Amino acid sequence: MPLFLFETIQRDSTISFPALGLTLDPPAFFTVFGFRIYFYGVLIALGFLLAILYCSHAAPRFGLKSDDFYDFMLWLIPLSIVGARLYYVLFRLDYYLANPGEIFALRDGGLAIYGGVIAGVLTAFFVCRHKKIPVRTLLDVAVLGLLIGQILGRWGNFMNREAFGGETEIFCRMGLTDPSGRTIYVHPTFLYESLWNLIGFVFLHVWTRRGGRKYDGQCALLYFFWYGLGRAWIEGLRTDSLYIGNTGIRVSQALSIVLVIVTLVILIVQSRRAHPPEALYVNQTKKTDIQEGEDKHEQL
Repeated sequence: MPLFLFETIQRDSTISFPALGLTLDPPAFFTVFGFRIYFYGVLIALGFLLAILYCSHAAPRFGLKSDDFYDFMLWLIPLSIVGARLYYVLFRLDYYLANPGEIFALRDGGLAIYGGVIAGVLTAFFVCRHKKIPVRTLLDVAVLGLLIGQILGRWGNFMNREAFGGETEIFCRMGLTDPSGRTIYVHPTFLYESLWNLIGFVFLHVWTRRGGRKYDGQCALLYFFWYGLGRAWIEGLRTDSLYIGNTGIRVSQALSIVLVIVTLVILIVQSRRAHPPEALYVNQTKKTDIQEGEDKHEQL
């Protein structure tokens, strides 16, 4: 794809979907007291909020208290943002060493989801160690919230006219028309990933509610397998990927492939093992609650 697209496709470009007969011109930001508030940030914040509400409600199904998840989120939100930014900066290190003042310019973009996920997993380990709860159980809940955030967050890319793919004539192509009237048709990769994550969320939500989870950490493994599989495909279509040096290897695509292979191996190994229901943390907490209730009744 020609490099000039990134110089000319701006946030004031008109968006169209010829197959649907739609032409849209969504604003990238709105102004409050002269201060620009970008819809990208609004959608990410909304994703965080909905994820917190969902996970705090779902936590008891996994044997956790809602407060456990609130405490986790207090650390997760700032650290995941730091992780997402650090990941992006490290893979464009030459640029940021030459322009150190832009390292903290988050309003200009530059967050990588894998960096946020890595920071989130590390945060989960420390929080679980402090609260003495299984990290695999917390991750099972957290990945459901993560999917919600990813579903909404990709629409922030839509508002910004970014994270699109190469030129194509596919039926679901997205048109970008700049102020001069020039139009290019590209893969709407933001839409591909949002829908992929939506399918993953619906499956995991229904599956966990119907008791499909056999061991702690299974939900997290399925998330990493599903997300890695979709991201490996979608990243290959994008035109704004981070690369490993001058190798031509896309960072996110390589990481996704490794993630898919590793999680698939673990899932296969786990499928051949016995997983008694009493080993699930939620069943252990239920047993403890029943025992504590009986002890309290005897004391009365």
